[in-house]
Amino acid sequence: MSDDKEMVIEEQLLVPMEQYLSSGVYIGTKIRTKQMMPFVYKINPQGLSTLNLSEIDRRLRMVAKILSKYNPEDILVVCRRENGWKAVKAFGKYTGAKVFAGRYPAGIITNPALATFFEPKIILIADPYPDKNAVRDSQISGIPLIALCDTNNTLETVDYLVPCNNKGTKSLGLIFWILATQYLKEKNLLQKELSQDEFMGE
Repeated sequence: MSDDKEMVIEEQLLVPMEQYLSSGVYIGTKIRTKQMMPFVYKINPQGLSTLNLSEIDRRLRMVAKILSKYNPEDILVVCRRENGWKAVKAFGKYTGAKVFAGRYPAGIITNPALATFFEPKIILIADPYPDKNAVRDSQISGIPLIALCDTNNTLETVDYLVPCNNKGTKSLGLIFWILATQYLKEKNLLQKELSQDEFMGE
């Protein structure tokens, strides 16, 4: 591939290629489900999966557009894994979305008798496995589910996915920074570049 073609491809990405690579967003696991195999670019000699970076970028763009169709108060973001807490909290801060970083309260969107009950119109989760309670509630309520999915995830309950490393702090930080930035751009609400440091867990 010529340098010119590489430059054109990189210009089409949401962030520079180096930024994607340094975050490890493309690094999968040694476990690969059948449903996630189409997103695997290659497998290294140690058996570790590499996800397709162009597909990650394309899906992030798609998911941001989907989210932008909703008002912030209609969006619920859930992340049980501690590596993503800072990232999802920053996403909530900048977008106004409702965020649960840590334990997700059972029944909060399915039990109207609860004082904390509310009705989101779309849910974004960091990982279908640790966030399984939110997945179940989305199914009960018939609410569309967006999930960040690594190579070990299954997709039966997922409506929209972003194939990515959904375990690493830097990866989750970059993903939620991109989604927050693109959401605000789509809403014409981005006044200045968001601080990436607020999304990173270091």
